[in-house]
Amino acid sequence: MFLGMDVGTGGTRAVLVNEQGQLIASASSEHAPFRVDHPGWAEQDPEDWWRAAQEAIRAVLALASGARVESAGSPARVRAGVQALALTGQMHGAVMLDKDGHVLRPSLIWCDTRTQPQCDWLHAQFGPGEEGRRKLIDLTANPALPNFTLTKLLWVREHEPETFARIAHILCPKDYVRYRLTGAYAMDVQEASGTLLLDVAHRRWSSEVATAAGIPESWLPQLFESPEICAKISPEAAQLTGLSAGTPVAAGAGDQGAGAVGMGILDPGSVSATIGTSGVVFAATAAPTKDPHGRLHTFCHAVPGRWHVMGVTQAAGLSLRWLRETLAPGQSYDDLADAAARISAGSDGLLWTPYLLGERTPHLDGDATAAFVGITSTTTLAHFTRAVLEGVAYSLKDTFTLFAELGIPVKGVRLGGGGARGPLWREIQANIYGYPCERLTAEEGGAFGAALMAGVGAGSWPDLEAACAAGITVAETIQPEAHSVARYIQGYAGYRRIYPALKGIRG
Repeated sequence: MFLGMDVGTGGTRAVLVNEQGQLIASASSEHAPFRVDHPGWAEQDPEDWWRAAQEAIRAVLALASGARVESAGSPARVRAGVQALALTGQMHGAVMLDKDGHVLRPSLIWCDTRTQPQCDWLHAQFGPGEEGRRKLIDLTANPALPNFTLTKLLWVREHEPETFARIAHILCPKDYVRYRLTGAYAMDVQEASGTLLLDVAHRRWSSEVATAAGIPESWLPQLFESPEICAKISPEAAQLTGLSAGTPVAAGAGDQGAGAVGMGILDPGSVSATIGTSGVVFAATAAPTKDPHGRLHTFCHAVPGRWHVMGVTQAAGLSLRWLRETLAPGQSYDDLADAAARISAGSDGLLWTPYLLGERTPHLDGDATAAFVGITSTTTLAHFTRAVLEGVAYSLKDTFTLFAELGIPVKGVRLGGGGARGPLWREIQANIYGYPCERLTAEEGGAFGAALMAGVGAGSWPDLEAACAAGITVAETIQPEAHSVARYIQGYAGYRRIYPALKGIRG
């Protein structure tokens, strides 16, 4: 068996997958809520991730063996059966350790947006105005954004210099958990792409960016490809988790990279659209494709020798949750969807821009605001619901528009997350994107993708293509319907006019 772990924002999940790519057991442990001491701040304690990881590992081993979850021990049969493990998790978080490997302060995590001044400062180190921004994109394939790890380090240097002076190691969240499991300071190139310190095109740390930012390269961990074995479980961690000491650990990938592996998005032309709290459109590419305006993220893929681009909608599933909590408290999502299904495509002209948390793709505007446009005296809750489902899909359609602009091929789309679970949202996405959309028999997420990487690292599959062929099957293909496609082309044109108008009003 192979163990995959996902160190998420809300909790850590562990799954066991066998050599046929089948899920054997799954267990989770919740994290404490992240701290928000000021608007835009978000911090978590890395020690809480380590606590949750231990609990999730013990639980999944116990479930696979029938033993008591409370025990750190596990029957030898199950313990010996775990041939390797790999990790995934929330990206961009800054974990700062001293020379002895002790955590110096809570981690600034992915959704912490306090660092816009540091983004502006970093761009200026490479030239005035747009020149500096484009130079940074040339070096790292991405502009400076508040989400990225480097800008968080720069904030600590400016506001907590005594802490910054004690830093000896920098890790991301899942890599800290691996450090506690193995004692190794390691990171995969897919995760490293989201630090803003990686030369993405050449899959190595960028000395030029590190020097300009004042980050010693000695702080940066050793880099590995995602399926590559980078460490082994330590005797101390074995005692705490029930794993065998010496069990190989593959490098893994950030949540988006591992999730793409878990959906089989490996070859150029393969694309996924995943709707969780946020929404992501992810495309595999044969070469690093840079957007000169920085509207898309360009990262190394978890597949060695490949890259990926992705666009992000900040408030995708969050838009639907906001609608239910604000306009329909007590109603189920199924009831809302059933009513929305009786409204025709286009919601009788009602449009929704899902900018509840600002927006990343394509606007890169943290101050963007959400809006309903087109309310009339006949607008009902069902219209609002359908407009939200359509508005989220329109927002993700913006990424497909950028793919076409940059010549990124799209052969079809695999749907994931909550947006793949309801038939109405699946149909809306197929008709708005204009591509056949596939739903998988079982979408197990990033932890499943990490387990497949562990299997490749252990040699049970020759590569990730073979691993995905064993573990992934398509349950349904949703074809676009011509009449709805035509209606949504008209609706999308209207949607695209809303953001400039709102920005003009905002001043």
